[in-house]
Amino acid sequence: MISRAEAATRWRAALRVYRRPNVLRMLLFGFSAGLPYLLVFTTLTAWLRTEGVSRTAIGLFSWIGITYSIKFLWAPFVDKLRLPVIGARLGQRRSWMLLAQLGLAASLAGMAWVDPTTELGRLAVLALLAAFASATQDITIDAFRIESEPDEYQAAMASTYVLGYRVATLVAGAGALYLADYFDWRVAYLCMAAATGVGMLAVAISAEPDHRDRLTDFRRDPWVIRLLGEAPGGAWRDLRVWLTGAVLAPLLAFLQRYRLYSIAILALVGLYKMSDISMAAMANPLYVDLGFSLSEIASVTKVFGLAMTVIGGLVAGVLVARFGIPAMLLLGAVLVALTNLLFAWLATVGYSIAALFVTIGGDNFSNGFAAVTLVAWLSSLVDKRYTATQYALLSSLMTLPGMFVGGFSGLVADHFGYVLFFFYAASLGLPAVLLCSYFLALRVRGVAY
Repeated sequence: MISRAEAATRWRAALRVYRRPNVLRMLLFGFSAGLPYLLVFTTLTAWLRTEGVSRTAIGLFSWIGITYSIKFLWAPFVDKLRLPVIGARLGQRRSWMLLAQLGLAASLAGMAWVDPTTELGRLAVLALLAAFASATQDITIDAFRIESEPDEYQAAMASTYVLGYRVATLVAGAGALYLADYFDWRVAYLCMAAATGVGMLAVAISAEPDHRDRLTDFRRDPWVIRLLGEAPGGAWRDLRVWLTGAVLAPLLAFLQRYRLYSIAILALVGLYKMSDISMAAMANPLYVDLGFSLSEIASVTKVFGLAMTVIGGLVAGVLVARFGIPAMLLLGAVLVALTNLLFAWLATVGYSIAALFVTIGGDNFSNGFAAVTLVAWLSSLVDKRYTATQYALLSSLMTLPGMFVGGFSGLVADHFGYVLFFFYAASLGLPAVLLCSYFLALRVRGVAY
């Protein structure tokens, strides 16, 4: 049993991780990653609902978010393909970040000039382009974060990343709603396009991370040698070498490292956020249908919600450093599933600012806590020889099931009502709780996976 002084020393060491420069810089990168997500998802659903678009159409619009779930398809190119000119000046990670940010700014500005009542298809295309640019930026930021610090600092990196991410959701959520309320949606989206400059600033003031572990010469990749041998080169072989090293080798390395446990790992990655993501598309329509104004929604769900998310993320960063990932991963899964039931309660209460505060407080604390813990766990799973590709694969799988199921959220809400819908959404978190319990049991028994 450790003494009180030893315990205090361990807590101080856990808190000191937030003083590292790379940890602090993740605030800007988190903001850059978080800004576009709401603008092509929940803020967009609020815009569509205020324009009279049906809930079924809004639910189908949420499938744009699947772009984030299939980013592993082009992650190998972002991971290994060097951009001309700016690639030499900025490096592999930062050059791709800047290119993605420029594409994002252009797409958001284009959305500002579209009327959703008459040009819904055009708006969907622009939102899809914005999501593609945003997902590409995520690939590079995730790789940048993992390569910048060792595993013991990844929870703190994730915590400040989530803090910056949530500040961005305040801007893209509450800020956009305030602007739309006082001006119009065009002004709101033009201002959001301008805010992408924060990410460009982050690129400018950061150094390219160390890439000594990264495999840049595919001919030396052990999987390429094993599968293709060392025969003389040629155009066809060079193409096979590139595709094997960039696409196949990261997957095979993952499966070899985790063996049979890889099935359970991938299942948990896919199911952990299903409950949260599947209900998100119906949150803003619920607030609007209960009679809350856009300003009330912004103040409670975004401003107060941000504070609770930040608290949840910071608490997770310290508790992961103190108690480890598996136990906190389980706690996060339980909190997310239970707090989704608060939305069912809110639907029965009706218009009540106090009830909205309670619902948003519980939901955002649990989401902030779970997000930091999940990112830390995913980061610990990645082989730094294939950082961007493996993390993109994991993070894509993390959102794909929830995004797919969420596309039917409007149909469920229309046919069964909000109360049963949120009970259904909460039940989607039970498989994740069971899998987290399994991995915690493995850790308690000292089984390495």
